[in-house]
Amino acid sequence: MSGTLFLIPAPLGDETVAWLPEGERAKIVHIAHFVVEAEKTARKHLKALGVATPIRELAMSALNEHTKPADVAALLAPLLAGHDVGLISEAGCPAVADPGAQLVALAHERGIRVEPLIGPSSILLALMASGANGQTFAFHGYLPVDAADKAKAIRELELRSRKNNETQLFIETPYRNNALLAQLRETLAPGTRLAVACDLTLPTQTIVSRRVADWPQTAPDLHKRPAIFVIHAA
Repeated sequence: MSGTLFLIPAPLGDETVAWLPEGERAKIVHIAHFVVEAEKTARKHLKALGVATPIRELAMSALNEHTKPADVAALLAPLLAGHDVGLISEAGCPAVADPGAQLVALAHERGIRVEPLIGPSSILLALMASGANGQTFAFHGYLPVDAADKAKAIRELELRSRKNNETQLFIETPYRNNALLAQLRETLAPGTRLAVACDLTLPTQTIVSRRVADWPQTAPDLHKRPAIFVIHAA
């Protein structure tokens, strides 16, 4: 009988806070096999969660942007041998905007039980706090790097939002956050809602949601701070 693949959310920042409900934490403290995006970060999280196996004795395999698709299947070996395995992303929910989705898909193909656990999702938290339409929405990951291509993508997302009453969410490399915010304010129509949710769940959490025309003259400094951008034009 195969084990269960547990999808274990990670905290959204470095604060050592209880990010999993106790009932969820209790489900995974017995696990000794993990697939992780970054081993150092995962060990820190698992130590805080109080796993039963000594941290140095945990079996960890990497699954990140450098993992070749052909190598992902090998990560199922402990599950097929009957061991439960925990999947942990660098931050937030695994398999959402995360390479872990490949492992989850393969687990389903092999008939392995998959159990997602409750925990912080920056995408959903930003949507909840934005005041934008939560019935119909889409997450797009990163926009193009080139300024002209990025402006084109912004206009296309705004048109899609207006046409379909659909909220659009996306992210940026943190050191380019301020430039993206400035470009959004220059490109979007005055009546479009623009929300930014930064440092979610942390003491420095900042959430601003306004029509573009009503945004404060002095924008928050988002430099090197994880942020989710939200637009809603309908």
